[in-house]
Amino acid sequence: MESLVSTEWLEGELGAPDLRVIDASFFLSAEGRDARAEYEAGHIPGAVFMDIDEIADPSNPAPHMFRPEHKFASRMQSLGLGDGNRFVVYDNSPLHSAARGWFMLKSFGAHFVAILDGGLEKWKAEGRPLETGKPQVRHAHFTAALDDTVIADKAYVSGIVHSDGHEIVDARSAARFTGEEAEPRPGLEAGHIPGSKNLPQGKLFNPDNSWKQGDTLRRAFEEAGVDLSKPLVTTCGSGITACVLLFGAHLLGKEDMKLYDGSWSEWGADPATPKAVGPA
Repeated sequence: MESLVSTEWLEGELGAPDLRVIDASFFLSAEGRDARAEYEAGHIPGAVFMDIDEIADPSNPAPHMFRPEHKFASRMQSLGLGDGNRFVVYDNSPLHSAARGWFMLKSFGAHFVAILDGGLEKWKAEGRPLETGKPQVRHAHFTAALDDTVIADKAYVSGIVHSDGHEIVDARSAARFTGEEAEPRPGLEAGHIPGSKNLPQGKLFNPDNSWKQGDTLRRAFEEAGVDLSKPLVTTCGSGITACVLLFGAHLLGKEDMKLYDGSWSEWGADPATPKAVGPA
């Protein structure tokens, strides 16, 4: 299965016994939208709802941090997601949060994980089928084995600030990156990690919400000043949209990359970390 699948392909595969479809929509509280309620009002047939807030580690003060392996496995099992399944993740969010679902599943050892190109927006625009409510799911067995080499912590990022050998790329909006716009979460300084580049995640998509690909996608990274020949660390507000950049780089064949899971929610809250404001 390819990492990016079309709406046509997915409709043709619905009902396959090994296929599991996942709605990973997520919204910031300021948007005033309820992802679970929207899922229950209309989703791709058979899809289950992955609550990104619920899957996060509640013991960590930073939001959306990875849970321990056994707890992640338990959440997946309760959704009927098991070993040997093919997973297709989609969203209906301007944050393109399906990429977070993709990254978590891959990081914990799932082999066959794809994102639906264009998400629910494209699916609905094409008049494809929807269902409402919550599907009945059968408990599955999910073996979680976290590849911690794809996760960067604050100490790691602190060690590569201004390093010529790495690229740190921030998926937040330009106004949040430069510090012109206040952070939506209280207690955070404005600005960005010194030496980082800014590539707002929305720049990786076409007007119909499909992913840019090939040279068009590569150009988005180049225009942000990102050298994809260097090891890549992505960051954002809380580790959600940073995964969009990881998936975009993955589509270009890149493998040496990490997510700074704490992102600005951790970095911006720590008075000891260096901060920069203004353009990169």
